[in-house]
Amino acid sequence: MTKQNLIIFQHPILYEILKELEQDFNFNLIEANEEEYIKKKTQNFDYYLIITTKKIPDFDKQLIFDFFPTKIIKLIEKINICFLRYNFSKQSQININNYIIDLNSREILRNNKKLKLTEKEVNTIIYLSKSETPVNVNELEKKVWHYLSDLETHTVATHIYRLRKKIFKIFKDDNFIISEKNGYQIK
Repeated sequence: MTKQNLIIFQHPILYEILKELEQDFNFNLIEANEEEYIKKKTQNFDYYLIITTKKIPDFDKQLIFDFFPTKIIKLIEKINICFLRYNFSKQSQININNYIIDLNSREILRNNKKLKLTEKEVNTIIYLSKSETPVNVNELEKKVWHYLSDLETHTVATHIYRLRKKIFKIFKDDNFIISEKNGYQIK
């Protein structure tokens, strides 16, 4: 697992307290006194959290430390909760081509536009995106819809047709899910 980075901004006393306990943490501890230094440092980090006494503009991963006095165990608990939230949020997003699929909200996003999806639509898109070859309707029925192979149904084909229409309506993209003679594919 990638180690998380905790940046203490303009709070030397807190930095010194946490530095004494650093070996017991699952994060790197960094002291910062200037916003430019934070900008440079965070460009290379996937996982970071800034502890500050007041909000710093242009940074989203911040814990505003304005709850004085506090027990150190409560502060560490808040830090861990923040890291868990950020990690959960990051893991819930899947990039497919130039789209982002948010698994938590079941939305597909691109260029500040978003479209709400059903669970089956999300599962279909993810399954198609993982396949390097076109996926036929029978395979989708088994793997995504969990239908038996001897059923005669047009549900999946109709569902994909409607999904393609929804995507075209919002994103004007009729090439996201491609229909080929062997099945459907996302390239």
